[in-house]
Amino acid sequence: MFRRRQSHNHEENDSLQRDAKVSELRAALGPLSGRSLRYCTDACLVRYLEARNWNVNKAKKMLEETLKWRAAFKPEEIRWHEVAHEGETGKVSRADFHDRLGRTVLIMRPGMQNTTSAENNIRHLVYIIENSILNLREGQEQMSWLIDFTGWSLNTNVPVKTARDIINILQNHYPERLAICILYNPPRIFEAFWKVVKYFLDPKTFQKVKFVYPKNKESLEVMKSLFDEENLPGEFGGKATLKYDHEEFSRMMAEDDVKTASHWGFDSKPCHVTNGYSGAETMPLAPPAS
Repeated sequence: MFRRRQSHNHEENDSLQRDAKVSELRAALGPLSGRSLRYCTDACLVRYLEARNWNVNKAKKMLEETLKWRAAFKPEEIRWHEVAHEGETGKVSRADFHDRLGRTVLIMRPGMQNTTSAENNIRHLVYIIENSILNLREGQEQMSWLIDFTGWSLNTNVPVKTARDIINILQNHYPERLAICILYNPPRIFEAFWKVVKYFLDPKTFQKVKFVYPKNKESLEVMKSLFDEENLPGEFGGKATLKYDHEEFSRMMAEDDVKTASHWGFDSKPCHVTNGYSGAETMPLAPPAS
């Protein structure tokens, strides 16, 4: 009885300390308005504090850098019709299933790379990440990434600089959003690329990256612990079929664009999608960034 009460008190103290840190960070940030205020929820502040080991000054600096980045990049303003051509092959998409903990799953297929513009590739990925966050289940803050290397080669690989820019955006502006990243059956030649790229990862992110090989028993146990094989596509050792229908996915994204507009307080109209594209006349009228 005493131990149970002691444990309860410990959890209560942790919660109080956490709330105090959140309040301290919010006060340090000063008055916020518009999109910055909308972005900086308590859950958001917790993620930045966790990313900086609950150091308020470091979390403040990190969050302020994100607010500057969001004001310039405007990720919440990107609409599917602007990046749909990047998604034609399904190189990055939100899966129609969740992991065992109910987290949103992103599927990346670098072997399906279809364009060469670093800027457009990054905008497309940021759009998918923002969309996945929008579709997180209540109480969920993180997502799982599955990377399928089927068809991957040095010819389809993104340049190291682009990979570094993507990693910087993910680590610096979407902290604690990644639960785990599965690199499934990468070819041996990928090791040379990985030896360079891994140095761009901070220690926390590095620990979340797992190499999984279908002939390795330990690897398969990792997959079984995270995913239901009935939902998991065959490309990742499951029993389901991985099919990407660009037109259907585009309809779903166009519908989500309306939800995004509503979330951020934009004036938006539903898009009519044909062959995976929507007309530019449906572009939402967005207020100036805060």
